[in-house]
Amino acid sequence: MLSYVKSAKVTHMPGTPVKPQEVFQSALPAGTSLIVIFVPNLDRDGQPINQDYWVDEVLTTLGRLFRGATAYPRGRGVWRDDEHGGTLLKEEPVIVFSYAAEEALTTAALSQLYQTLSRMGRQAHQGEIGVVIDGKYYGITEYVEG
Repeated sequence: MLSYVKSAKVTHMPGTPVKPQEVFQSALPAGTSLIVIFVPNLDRDGQPINQDYWVDEVLTTLGRLFRGATAYPRGRGVWRDDEHGGTLLKEEPVIVFSYAAEEALTTAALSQLYQTLSRMGRQAHQGEIGVVIDGKYYGITEYVEG
């Protein structure tokens, strides 16, 4: 089966790889690394935190570093706090994600993201802040000052 996109002048024939950047006429860099951050609604003692504030902080940081981010509505989750005897804390995290261009995913950019996540972990009294990069989970438990 042949498919044609006249305005983009792209023809796809069986066995020929499709180039979405050409089809979508996208001149911007394609985000290839997926970054996911879980923003909690409770502190590690089960008390509510200002989740909207932290969602905005994470969105702002990801937008500045990687050109954009999206927050999904609250989900349902559970976290086991091993430092508190394995207590299970049920919460409603907001999941924030961003697609970063490969060249934007630098040590400097991740250090700036770490600063925001450390501040959230410290100020919101978290046992762990979860971030996933390209399918690998990183549980942040050490929070730097600053």
